[in-house]
Order: sequence, then C-alpha cells, then structure tokens
Amino acid sequence: MSEEIPVAKPVIGREEEERVLAVLRSGQLSLGPTGPEFERRFAEKVGARHASAVSSGTAGLHLALRAVGVRDGDEVVTSPFSFVASANAIVFERATPVFADIDPVTLDLDPAAAAAAVTERTTAVLPVHIFGYPADLPAFERLGLPIVEDACEALGALDREGVPVGGRGHPAVFGFYANKQLTTGEGGLVTMGDASMKARIDSERNQGRAPDMGWLDHDRLGFNYRLSDLQAAVGLAQLDRLDGMLADRARVAAAYREALAPLAADVGLGLPCEDRDRERRGWFVFVVQVPRERDRDQVIRDLRSRGVQSKPYLPAIHLMSYYREVHGHREGEFPVCEDVAARSVALPFFPEMTEGQVDRVAAVLAEVLRG
Repeated sequence: MSEEIPVAKPVIGREEEERVLAVLRSGQLSLGPTGPEFERRFAEKVGARHASAVSSGTAGLHLALRAVGVRDGDEVVTSPFSFVASANAIVFERATPVFADIDPVTLDLDPAAAAAAVTERTTAVLPVHIFGYPADLPAFERLGLPIVEDACEALGALDREGVPVGGRGHPAVFGFYANKQLTTGEGGLVTMGDASMKARIDSERNQGRAPDMGWLDHDRLGFNYRLSDLQAAVGLAQLDRLDGMLADRARVAAAYREALAPLAADVGLGLPCEDRDRERRGWFVFVVQVPRERDRDQVIRDLRSRGVQSKPYLPAIHLMSYYREVHGHREGEFPVCEDVAARSVALPFFPEMTEGQVDRVAAVLAEVLRG
C-alpha cells in the first residue's frame, strides 16, 4: 500500500527553529518583546489597527464577546455549523447561543435567518467564516448590533467589499492550531479597531492586570490567556512565509476542483463554492459533501482502509450531547445545517500536498463512491 496521506500537515522549517532558539537564549519566554512584534506584524498584514495575541482562538472569542458587552442572560446569534468553540465562548459568559440556519452555498450564517433570530435580548452577532469563506459582513452590520467575527479559519480571506477578514474594525478572532493557515502550535489573536478594546483584552488575558500595575495587583477579573514568546516566535516565522503558504493552499484547492469535477458531475459530490465578486476564500480545509444516499461515515472508513485519512467536518453544534441535554436542541431545527453536517468530509489538505497526492485522493474517492 502507498504511504498514508494525512488530513493536515504544518509547514515548519529552519526559520521557525531559529526564531524559537533566539527566544530560548534570550531568557524571556513570556511577556517579552516577541509577542508585541507578532501582534504588530499580524495587524499590518490584515489591515487592522490593533491586535492582541492570546492562548487560543477560543480564548480570543471569549475575550472579544466580553469586550462588546455580552453578559449573563444575553443572547448572541450565531451559526450552528462551526467548531463548538464559537458557541461555547458565548456560554462562558452565561449567555445563550441563538442559532440560525446557514446559507446552502457558502455554508456561512444566513443573514436573513440571523435577522429573524434577533430579539430584545440579543447583544451581539457572531458570524463564522466557515472553512475560510467570508461571511456577509455588510449584511450583518446592517443589523446594528455589535459583531464578533469567528475568523479562526479565514486568514487570507477577503470579504465582499474586498476588505481582508480582520480589517473591518470590529473584533475578529483568528486561531493558530497546527492545521490552520498560520500556526503557533496552539494560540490565537484578536484584531480590532478600538484602542480601548485592545487595552481591555490585553489586561484580561493577563489575569486583569493593567500595564502600569505590578504583578501583585489587578483591577479587574482576568484569565490566563497569554500567548508565550516561544509561540509568537513561531508565528513570526510563519508570517514570513504566509503568502507562499496561502498560494500553495489555493494551488491544492484548484487541483482538487479539477480532479473531483467528474465526481461532482456524475454522482453529485458537493464541492466548496467558488469565490463570488470580490470575495476570496482563505483556504483552510477542502470539504466535500457526499451524495445523500451514501453513508458518510462508511465513506470515511472506506477511504481510511485505502490509505487516505479524512474527517467528518463539521458536526452540527446544536445536535451535540451538551447542547441537546442542557439547551434542549433537537433534530429538524436547522435543516440546511443538519443536511450539510451529515454529508461533509474533510479531505487531506495542506500546503505541501502534491498533485500526485491530490490525484490519488480523487481516484480513491471515486472508487469508493462508484463502487
């Protein structure tokens, strides 16, 4: 059997090693100069005024929601088709995630459905740029509510007005897990346009300590949500190679589109939507939807038996055990999300993937779906 093709694989090289070694040798492993440098360069990359690096995308969502005023008893309208962190971060503040269905083409939160879900208790809207495709931010801005963008999968994306995701001014949260467009191993970052919001997030990520306070005094509730200088060093090296990695991801996605076009035509395999107008996807994963008559989980098992790793991506949040048992959700509430979630499969996808590997995945998937 040929060598197994993994679902994801980070691009790590000598540059990351050298920057990490420099931090190790400096003796300043956290709260040093490397973190602020990473923040400045990242903000510049996406056209944001400010950035705050944090320990994870989840931490960033939590702090951003607090910063826009989400509190106990509030409601936040969001997508049920996302990684669970986008909903969990709302619950962290004892607020309620109010789900609304997704657009069947982009798979992002449907603006009309979101508008219909708004009540007098709605404090914010949390759209998710799912799989790197930009949500319709101008439509959400017309709701007149604070927005927190879950941009954890969308580095490199452009919205419908040609603005880089993260650059519109309201808080946008990026994640740097190992499969993301840019990785620090674990980590995240919040971009924003307001200096006072940055000051608040910077304090709350560091146990509530203000910049001019000693470590024994804190003037607000905070958390240990810091990003270490070691992680920031990896991030700086990744920023140096980001344009190339984004281009490689787009190259792999284009190769997949060509290789899978016959399956889309013959058996109804669903492919990621094409870019529209000025919108540009920041390629994170390559997710397909298997035909409705096929057992998605069996397809995944069949791919694995042939040396191709894949994952169900993503389950519907409202049908997870916690959200069923604690929040009372049931099947049938969000039919578009439920249909897409039941059929979605993430295929192997990473910047250094070769055309030969793409062709092999396509051939194996064709064998499974046509067999």
